[in-house]
Amino acid sequence: MAVRRVTRPADRTEAIMRAALELAGEVGYARLSIEAVAARAGVGKHTVYRRWPSKGVLFLDSILTVNEPRLDYRDTGDIVADLREQMVAVVDLVGRPPWGPLYRAVLGEAQHSPEVAAALNERFVRAQAEKTTARLRAARDQGQLSPGFDLDLASELLVGPLYFRLLISEEPLTHNYIDRVLEALFAGMGPKA
Repeated sequence: MAVRRVTRPADRTEAIMRAALELAGEVGYARLSIEAVAARAGVGKHTVYRRWPSKGVLFLDSILTVNEPRLDYRDTGDIVADLREQMVAVVDLVGRPPWGPLYRAVLGEAQHSPEVAAALNERFVRAQAEKTTARLRAARDQGQLSPGFDLDLASELLVGPLYFRLLISEEPLTHNYIDRVLEALFAGMGPKA
């Protein structure tokens, strides 16, 4: 185990987050401790606690900062193609290491920690839902979706099957599955003739 010594606050913050991710990858989230992270980062545990109130918040901040996912929609004028591109990017991100196991671990922690749940919702889940709703709104305004369709519900219908497979059934998240979800949803979301 390499111990790093860092001096600047920004360097310390980054070293702590990297140490948290490295250790989580080695020992798993459940066995991750603030003390071990501090030792790996070459700082005192109080330095860690000054920045993060808990292991869960540190871990969430680490995965969303160090491994920040870039999930932005394009608008090609084809809502199905744009949704597919985005959903494939999500599947490729959460369906395999290093991000997939880390994200599942933070989702598990969010079930027990309201603080982690709120931070996850604010920093990732809500932000992604807003991007999806905005892209759906643009498609609706372009006549690609039924004018009266509930866009927030559509966003939830798109992401729900992914979380179901990721967390409940543990069936593989594949590009073919994305195609099946989109085909099923757009049979009901398309504009009426």
